[in-house]
Amino acid sequence: MPDDKLIALPQELLILGAAVKTGMVEALRQDTTCASLAEKLNLNPRAVWMVLEALADLGYVTRQGETVTLSEETRKMIYDPAAPNYVGFAFMHRYNIIRSWVQLPDVMASGQPASRDQDPENTRYFMEAMRHGAEKSAPVIADFLLTNTDKGVRVLDIGGGPLIYGSAFSARGAKVTVLDLPPVVQLMQKKAEEAGIAMFPGDFNLGLPPGPFDLAYLGSICHIFGEAENRELFKKVRQVLDIGARIAIVDMVRGTNPFAAVFGVNMLVSTANGGTWTLNQYTEWLTGAGFQNVQLNEVAGRQIITAVCT
Repeated sequence: MPDDKLIALPQELLILGAAVKTGMVEALRQDTTCASLAEKLNLNPRAVWMVLEALADLGYVTRQGETVTLSEETRKMIYDPAAPNYVGFAFMHRYNIIRSWVQLPDVMASGQPASRDQDPENTRYFMEAMRHGAEKSAPVIADFLLTNTDKGVRVLDIGGGPLIYGSAFSARGAKVTVLDLPPVVQLMQKKAEEAGIAMFPGDFNLGLPPGPFDLAYLGSICHIFGEAENRELFKKVRQVLDIGARIAIVDMVRGTNPFAAVFGVNMLVSTANGGTWTLNQYTEWLTGAGFQNVQLNEVAGRQIITAVCT
């Protein structure tokens, strides 16, 4: 329903995001001054002063005379994983999404995804956002999918680089292999080793680890691609599963999730062919790849499509 409050400008996120992108947040971990910040970061002094004033009024920065630094709550929120309010840099993924969404008119004209900056930190921002969004649901979903399975069940987590779901499966006795792109594997390899998870670098559009596996988990993968890619992916998954093994797809299902259509626009600005798909589409793609008994469940606020390998 139309609501004026829902279309307000996210000014706080834009201010904080700009402070991260320009290096201000990192520099503010130490006591400094407005003039020193502007000189060190090669920024306009007037702009730095304006943004610092806003950050201070919003509670992100404290001031003592001319000295400025991050507030204690901000330090905990961004840099202290043990803090109750910790989110790391997960909010920067939302900041990047906004930068893509403002290009929607151009995307509608060209049909091509929005342009992005090539900041290598964007991978870390995305990973932290995925971690933050999945931390509460992952243990519940792992319990749901591993109920009535033997210890040592072989799980393939496709695109599971943040290791949230892989860690939840591993904690319940599963033998977990995570496939993700080489830069993600490089970033997460040490954490994976600590959790007893095997990481496999590669592009799942080109191939999967040989298996066989008892469960293939696709968390927030299918919305990145269109029909042709998903059909081929399901066929590849079928080839690395034992008979009777399962595939589990966590995604927003169009027609059953009230946010799925809006999220589809996010895929429009972010991908060449991505979107959100109906249960009928998933069922057709899965049965065509050799699966049966397609079911849709809601677990921990997430939609999960499961099917059995034949």
